[in-house]
Amino acid sequence: MLRGINPSDYHPLFEDVQMNHVFEDGKTFPDCLPKRDMRDILQLYLEQKDLPLFNLKDFVLTHFDLPTEIASDFKSDIHQPVDQHIRQLWSVLTRQPDEQVSSLIELPYPFIVPGGRFREIYYWDSYFTMLGLHLHGQVKMIENMVDNFAYLIQNFGHIPNGNRTYYLSRSQPPFFALMVELLANSKNDENIYVKYLPVLQKEYDFWQLGAKDAVGANLRTVKLEGGEILNRYFDESPTPRPESYSEDLHSSERSGQTSREFFTNIRAAAESGWDFSTRWFADHQTLTTIETTHIIPVDLNCLMFKMEKVLAKAWSLDGKIKESHKFEANAERRLEAIIKYCWNENLSFFTDYNWAKKSIIDQVTAAGLTPLFIVGNDNPFMKSKVDPIAATVTKYLLLPGGLVTTTVSSGQQWDWPNGWAPLQWMAVNGLQKFGKGDLAKAIAQNWVSLNEKVFGATGKMMEKYDVVDITKLAGGGEYQSQEGFGWTNGVYLALKNYLNTVS
Repeated sequence: MLRGINPSDYHPLFEDVQMNHVFEDGKTFPDCLPKRDMRDILQLYLEQKDLPLFNLKDFVLTHFDLPTEIASDFKSDIHQPVDQHIRQLWSVLTRQPDEQVSSLIELPYPFIVPGGRFREIYYWDSYFTMLGLHLHGQVKMIENMVDNFAYLIQNFGHIPNGNRTYYLSRSQPPFFALMVELLANSKNDENIYVKYLPVLQKEYDFWQLGAKDAVGANLRTVKLEGGEILNRYFDESPTPRPESYSEDLHSSERSGQTSREFFTNIRAAAESGWDFSTRWFADHQTLTTIETTHIIPVDLNCLMFKMEKVLAKAWSLDGKIKESHKFEANAERRLEAIIKYCWNENLSFFTDYNWAKKSIIDQVTAAGLTPLFIVGNDNPFMKSKVDPIAATVTKYLLLPGGLVTTTVSSGQQWDWPNGWAPLQWMAVNGLQKFGKGDLAKAIAQNWVSLNEKVFGATGKMMEKYDVVDITKLAGGGEYQSQEGFGWTNGVYLALKNYLNTVS
């Protein structure tokens, strides 16, 4: 099952490479492929590292094959339509099952990777990539990826952040239920829900593991003062992330938190997919104040609501009506709790809740539109709040290039001035569903136009975009902005299709 090796296990070589910045990108060495048995390489290192004229980088290059960037050398015709570029790019971003022993966890079926430094499958990225695959008729690839995720759930109890051994202690925003729904719609076959019911249930159990009677947090669950149980992001491994080893150690030393607290919080933010954003910072500005595990994210709990609704449908289709009713009730209780704790009357928007401080967080982020994306348009509360939500979006988040992620400029990549593909799709879909077609169309037009503008100048689809100053490329974060790019391709196609249907 698990043929991969965990790079953090081969100390002191791993630590020496990361702390001496042998490679500019901390993800490079964990992704390297050893040319021989790791035990032999480690023994050679221990024998040679203190010799005169020993060169650490030369040693690594001698005994490891470096990973390659995905799609970075792909030559595109900037005069062709973006749709055609993406059609050509799917095969470039496709990876086959890999039997080489590295940190990569072998998967049974082909899959699409995001691109650039991201050479493995990623959990929540894949749903948005699938939107484009669906429009291009690549249903088999969607099914392959869903089956790969089912394989990961069956073997590890959850879907890791990505199929690397160093990602196993955390997941990502749980979109698997939406993937199953998309596959069922693509194949026009409701039996798909029953087929994946066991793994849907197993993933739900993973996120709910730790739910308890006492008020407070345990693993990914939090029992609130009113008795409600909601979810948070978490990571069971309170250590530096192997792919950002030196950065995490240095930040921990400056944080004022215990190392265990800081590493758990930084890893929990990585699980959120929003790595990193002032959304998780106590002072809304500085990484060293990160407190992700104190926060109940509105978007995560909307995804859990969706998981419960899909499970209710799957159990009903399987003829287990009692189980179906249980999950319908769970979903309704969760939605009531989301409204109770995450509706921010002062901002007329959904925001996160700090369970440790027992206070709602006064920060407008694009995550606040997830309830419209997830909840049905027959919900009375949502219908009553859609006008003020739309007004808040227009006031704070709508920019020339689309929807900005937050209103805070911090240098973190999930903050102002950057916009990200998945947030555009959820916003447009949710606003359109609740009758705010003009605003949805404005977001879609701004985003699609920016994608096309950057493609015309560079021949690339990017991981993220500067939506404030559309003459600039996006920046910020722990690494250079990547090109490829899986979820941008999918969302571009989906929003272009949406604009064609409403124009």
